[in-house]
Formats: sequence, C-alpha cells, structure tokens
Amino acid sequence: MEGKIVKVSGPLIVASGMGEAKMYDVVRVSEQRLIGEIIEMRGEMASIQVYEETAGLGPGEPVESTGFPLSVELGPGLIESIFDGIQRPLKVIREMVGDRISRGIEVNALDHEKLWAFNPVIKVGDRVSGGDIFGTVQETPVVEQRIMVPYDVEGTVEWIFSGEATIMDPVLKVKKDSGETVELPMMQRWPVRRGRPYVSKISTSEPMVTGQRVIDTFFPVVKGGVAAVPGPFGSGKTVVQHQLAKWADADIIVYVGCGERGNEMTDVLMEFPELKDPRTGEPLMKRTVLIANTSDMPVAAREASIYTGITIAEYFRDMGYKVAIMADSTSRWAEALREMSGRLEEMPGEEGYPAYLSSRLAEFYERAGQVQCLGGDGRTGAVTAIGAVSPPGGDISEPVSQATLRIVKVFWGLSSSLAYKRHFPAIDWLQSYSLYTDRIEGWYNANVSPEWDSLRQKAMGILQDEASLDEIVRLVGVDALGFRDRLTLEAARSIREDYLHQNAFHEVDTYSSLPKQFGMLKMILAWYEQGLEALDEGASLQALIALPVRERISRLKYVPEEELGSFAEVERQLQSEIAALLSEEGV
Repeated sequence: MEGKIVKVSGPLIVASGMGEAKMYDVVRVSEQRLIGEIIEMRGEMASIQVYEETAGLGPGEPVESTGFPLSVELGPGLIESIFDGIQRPLKVIREMVGDRISRGIEVNALDHEKLWAFNPVIKVGDRVSGGDIFGTVQETPVVEQRIMVPYDVEGTVEWIFSGEATIMDPVLKVKKDSGETVELPMMQRWPVRRGRPYVSKISTSEPMVTGQRVIDTFFPVVKGGVAAVPGPFGSGKTVVQHQLAKWADADIIVYVGCGERGNEMTDVLMEFPELKDPRTGEPLMKRTVLIANTSDMPVAAREASIYTGITIAEYFRDMGYKVAIMADSTSRWAEALREMSGRLEEMPGEEGYPAYLSSRLAEFYERAGQVQCLGGDGRTGAVTAIGAVSPPGGDISEPVSQATLRIVKVFWGLSSSLAYKRHFPAIDWLQSYSLYTDRIEGWYNANVSPEWDSLRQKAMGILQDEASLDEIVRLVGVDALGFRDRLTLEAARSIREDYLHQNAFHEVDTYSSLPKQFGMLKMILAWYEQGLEALDEGASLQALIALPVRERISRLKYVPEEELGSFAEVERQLQSEIAALLSEEGV
C-alpha cells in the first residue's frame, strides 16, 4: 500500500492515502526508502517519525507501508554485535559504505549467510510448546544461545536438524494439533514495543553484586531490579555505568548509548574487547551487545534504541540468563519524546515534555524483573535495568528525574561536589537510597557474614553523625568538639576515603568482592570501636589517630583478592598496637 507525503517537519512527516496502515507499522519513505514508523493515525492521514535525515524530502513523494511493526531479529549473531538504535549492524554498514551511514541503506541485522553449529536437544516424537528449548548454538566461548520454540507454536516434532546451518534455514518441523506442519529456523522476529511473555514474575532476594563498594554495601540492587543514576555533567554517570557493565554479576550485558556523545561510546568500543572478564578470562565483548545511538544520529532513533535494547535483553532472559541492561541516558530519550510530541502539536506537560512521559518510562522499567520463563523446564531469568538520567545542572526536581524516581527502587544520586573533590564513584551517601536493603539483608548475612547488616548500619550511622558534626565545626571550629566526636569524624573520613572512594582505573581497586568489602569495613569499624574504648580508659586521641596500623587499613583496598588472609594479620596488629598504647600511657 502506497501513500504520498503531504508535509515534512524535521524527522516528522505527514502522509495521505494511508488508511489501510496500522499504528507503529514500519514504512519506507520516498525513492530513497528511508525507514520510518507510524506514530499517529487520523483517517487517511498518518504521522510518521523517520529514523534518518529527512533533508530534501518534499510533498508528493511516495510512502510505502511494510505492514509490520518495528521489530528486531533475534538469534545467533547478537553477542559482540554493535547496532544503531533500529538494529542496523554498524560494522557491516561501515564495510559497505564507509564511515558515514548512507540514507536508506537496507541491511539485515544478523548475518543470514553465516553457518552456525546447531545441536538439537530434543528428538522426533517429542511434544513441544512455546518457550521450549529445542537446540543450542555455542555463539561465543562464554555464551550458549538456546534456540526456543516461538510462543504461538505447539505440537509434535516431525523432524529436527543437526549440524551447520544459517539462521534462516529450517532446523525443526513441528506438526500442530490442527494437522498443519510448520518449519522453524533459528531466528525469530519480535516487535520492540511489546514485552515478551513469561509465566510469572518472581520476587527475589539475591543482590546483583557489582564489585563497587558504595553500591554493594549501602545501596544494593537485586537481580531483576531497577535503578537510576542521576547526576550533573561531569559527575561520573557514564563511568558508573561502564563499571557496572564490566563487573556486575550478570551473564549478558546490553549497553544502550542513547543520545550520549560519540567519544563515550568509543571508550566502550575500545575498552570492552580488551578487558578480561573476571569470571571467564575471555574479553568482556564475548557476552555483550552494544547499541550505539549517539547524539549526532537522528533524534527519533533514540526512542527506538531503548526498546531495541530491552527486547534483546528479554530474549536472553527467556533463555534463563541473568541480563543487565544499561541505558545511558533516559534523559536523551525523553528529549526525543518531547521533540516528536511538539511536532505532533500534542498538549504539553511540565517543561514541554509530553503528558505521557511517566507512563512511557514506567513501560520501559516494567519490562525488567526476574521471571519464570515459558517452557517445560521451569527455568528462571532476570533483566536488571539501570538507567542514567542527565538533569540539566544536576537539578533532580525536573520532570524526567522525578518521573524516574517514582518508578525505580534504587537511587544512586551523583554529587558534583564529590566529583570536584575527585571522590569517585561520586554517589552521595546522604541522598541515595535502596528500597531492596531489607529484602536482601538475609542473603548477605547468610552468604557473607552474620555481621554484615550490623556493620553496614554502624558505618552509615557514622557518616550521618559526621554530617551533623560538620555543621558545628563550620560554626565554632573542631576544637569545640569532644574527643569522642573527633574520633567519629576521623572514622567517617576513613570510611569515605579508604572504603567508599574506589579507583576505577586501578587493576586491583576497580573491583572488590563481598568478602573483601566485609573485611575492609570490619577493620575500619574495629579501629573506631576499640579507639572509643581506649579513649574511655584515658588513651590519647592523637596517638590513636597516628597508630601505624591505620596505614595498613587504608591500603587494604589494594590487597589482591587472593591475599584476603592478610586481613586477620591486620586485625591482630590493631589489637596489639592499642594494647601497647594503653600500657605505654600507664592506663
């Protein structure tokens, strides 16, 4: 079915003669066959957002509907790929046309010619239904693609293939109860705006361990949880997301660069192939999918990039994997919504954003979670969604931040003042929060130490006491404080500088396991508690602060994981030095 362009307004065009088309159908615009999507229908008139540059288009040019919604190709070949916002493979496009993406270029998202070694896991005569795994492909050394029966297919296996095949070749024949026989390839297509089905959502109490001390200790996120990272320019949002992508306890990473600067995506592209995955020893790219929709690409494609990323994440979730999706940043996505809403002349909400901004954000984050997947084996999978928010000037009272905070359960608020002090990650411990803390307290106590939660609460109490004491110090000076309060300030400084500060570029400090985090925090608090007791017995404050063991405590962050046994030696040294101090002073 073909219509004609009536009006062109930037990335939005209006076409007539589209009465048979449907909402969200993909269309091809003009003789250049630019790709677009219908976002509004009024009788025969369709409003289309075009995902490519529309300069030079004019009234009367043809518009052809494909009859299908915007969909992604799902199958072997996803891992290690770099796509744009509408799943066009950037490496393939570069080989075809060079460094600049040509308008109207048509290319398959996945390689339809590459042969993959397909291994069947069922046999002829078996009964299968939607979600059942019928074969596997070893896509990379660390990721096994589990090929699933489409959700609308149920019946008996008539034939199954074994050996090398392309993703388009039939590898399974199923005879439905109606008598019809269907041939299934390895590849599926799925519309990006529709969540993939599952049996049920599951409440989980297991944290997604990130190796970042301020997150794992104070503001943890569960597997299948949702978190937001708001912060002003230069406060380290992208570095936090990169650290989570590198070290988070997830099987698959989907990283969406949504409207961010090209050099930030370049950092990802350069680092990930070289970075060794600590769990497998292979390059991190061997379990990563990248979607690069940078700020110089068409604005309309930013919105699609978020949906493309979450759909790919759901696909791996359905295989039984734990997936983490990083969206950097949802503010750029919201700006794309605002621009398209303005061109559609819709009633604006606060600050010009569309009135449906909150519901669109909620639809995205709602697709995260831990679920029981479809299929007879009862497997579970999870998608953990972490979205960066870039409020202008760091003002989180603006609409995107506020709409996000109403939805997410974890708030890692970045502070420009901490960033200016070179304290990274610049997560403000007095403003951030996690609503998962109570839920996963039992997991930490059972899997790390029964003392975990009490240590965490003591440390947070010291940091809050420091904030109160700082007010007094600014008014009347530190000399007005008692010795116990001064020791509290020193303990808080140690927690901030020796524990919460973490160097993302140091080969050891970039990641801390939970046992190491527990040992570090325990030693800082042990010095503080034993110091309070020593003060009560008459010890000198300055002598306590100057104990030689404190330097060892401050350098525990640089102790490799395989040398955690040395923590016990530090504890013995602390006890002996405090005992020696008390005996020297005749206490």
